[in-house]
Amino acid sequence: MSAVAAAPGSRTNPAPVPRAAGAPTATDPALVRRAVKAAALGNAMEWFDFGVYSYIAVTLGKVFFPSGNPTAQLLSTFGAFAAAFLVRPLGGMVFGPLGDRVGRQKVLAVTMIMMAAGTFAIGLIPSYATIGVWAPVLLLAARLVQGFSTGGEYAGASTFIAEYAPDRRRGFLGSWLEFGTLAGYIGGAGLVTLMTALLSDGDLMSWGWRIPFLVAGPMGIVGLYLRMRLEETPAFAAEVAKAETERPKVPLREMVTGQWRALLLCVGLVLVFNVTDYMLLSYMPSYLTSELKYDETHGLLVVLGVMVLMMVVQPFAGALTDRVGRRPVIAAGCAGFLLLSVPALLLIREGSLLAVALGMAALGLLLVCFTASMPSALPALFPTRVRYGSLSIGFNVSVSLFGGTTPLVVTALIGATGDMMMPAYYMMAAAVVGGVAVWFMTESAGRPLPGSAPAVEGQRPRGPVHSAAAP
Repeated sequence: MSAVAAAPGSRTNPAPVPRAAGAPTATDPALVRRAVKAAALGNAMEWFDFGVYSYIAVTLGKVFFPSGNPTAQLLSTFGAFAAAFLVRPLGGMVFGPLGDRVGRQKVLAVTMIMMAAGTFAIGLIPSYATIGVWAPVLLLAARLVQGFSTGGEYAGASTFIAEYAPDRRRGFLGSWLEFGTLAGYIGGAGLVTLMTALLSDGDLMSWGWRIPFLVAGPMGIVGLYLRMRLEETPAFAAEVAKAETERPKVPLREMVTGQWRALLLCVGLVLVFNVTDYMLLSYMPSYLTSELKYDETHGLLVVLGVMVLMMVVQPFAGALTDRVGRRPVIAAGCAGFLLLSVPALLLIREGSLLAVALGMAALGLLLVCFTASMPSALPALFPTRVRYGSLSIGFNVSVSLFGGTTPLVVTALIGATGDMMMPAYYMMAAAVVGGVAVWFMTESAGRPLPGSAPAVEGQRPRGPVHSAAAP
């Protein structure tokens, strides 16, 4: 059976996961809209920070890791970047089960506070020249706080939207989560590009680099306000009603061994999603400047343009997954990265602005196949009882081992082999793993979430309430 051919309702599609019976749940469009906004803003906050860290990595290396070797500085900076991902599974193991016990909304409020605090703290850390070795130590500590909090962020946000969304529009509404990711990246890239263009190297080194991190404070306050105004998801409320009390604690063993097949699929899907994501949006700005000696400002502008293109396409691609299914769209992305990674990187290496833009745009459009599909596909792998916890564990293990380490591993591979095509080979390997996961996954488009009653779009209330079509 072709992975691409499996569409919703296809007779050749694997048997669907058993789902709870019951009367359909009517969703309030205005409430769905607010839920999507709150979840997407939190994701924007997370990736604003990670984007800024990546785009300004060369400067951070000089501030926190003085060395005569630029490659060693970059490796040290990306090492601190990767360290945050090592604690993400721990954060997932804490926040995920907690979200299945006390509620999604409460946990997402806590993760927002911790993310904002960790990012804001980086902007206050003195340089290596001021306090010596304590500078990188404090940077690492702040990164660990960020990593721990983000361990519960993506799984919780995608679960939150998925459990609010009507079955037939889950792909479209879920795609706004990654719209928030791209908005955060664009905010970070735009700010770094502006500072790089307007500030001298000395000003950027002495104080300019702090500005993007200090912006996290106000952003976190706004995000926390939006999340605190939300109600619990209908799916979680139904689970609580079944027990007639607060949710009982779900053993961690049940979230892992009881969901081993879904967890393996989750790891494979997240691997291809995050390796390609971090390769394009986090690593390529540094690859252009450090490895290809490309002009830093032009490189950032190209990446910024690619992200704007992705944002434009993102909602349409999300709606497409509701029409043709998640599996065909994800499979198309895997096939595209397998076949086009080498040609795209050769274009980028050619060096002209047009060639770099075309190569990056090709990779960006392929990445949209994943960013538009995963927020709705991943929560549908798990039943409501363990969705937040199991998804947090599978997602963060995969991100920590493969996604967040991508810049560090590829930089090290290029240094060891001298082969500048390593980014392409790494993406191709990830595409193979993702293709295998797509082959075995069950189509979820247009179907209720496992363990939940069908969700349909309710009647819009009278008055000037806008549709959730544009969160």
